[in-house]
Amino acid sequence: MTQVTTATDGLTCTQPDSDLSGVTIVGLNPEVPLKDYLEAMELAKVEAVKHMEDYMLMSWYDRDRDFESPQHATESDDPSGVPGYVLYGLNHGATLKVDVETGRFVFFFTPVEF
Repeated sequence: MTQVTTATDGLTCTQPDSDLSGVTIVGLNPEVPLKDYLEAMELAKVEAVKHMEDYMLMSWYDRDRDFESPQHATESDDPSGVPGYVLYGLNHGATLKVDVETGRFVFFFTPVEF
């Protein structure tokens, strides 16, 4: 079962079910819609700093442009139907998913340890 916690600053933090076990999901829904991917990325990076000391962006999706990174990751024959950018992020150690404007922009971050 998924647990959802809403922080005082309006952020939603979710402890995901078994499909994303070990991944913290943060939903960001600013009152004013964001202009573009770059604004969303800045918000996502601020959130990543809150959750990990050092981080690396592993994968992302921009619904406005229907563009993902890594490119063409969703063109696989994965029978689960999970988007490639999600699988890539999870398979490369992502522990944080930042979902901006309910799927408009999605970012997967992994901690970097030295």
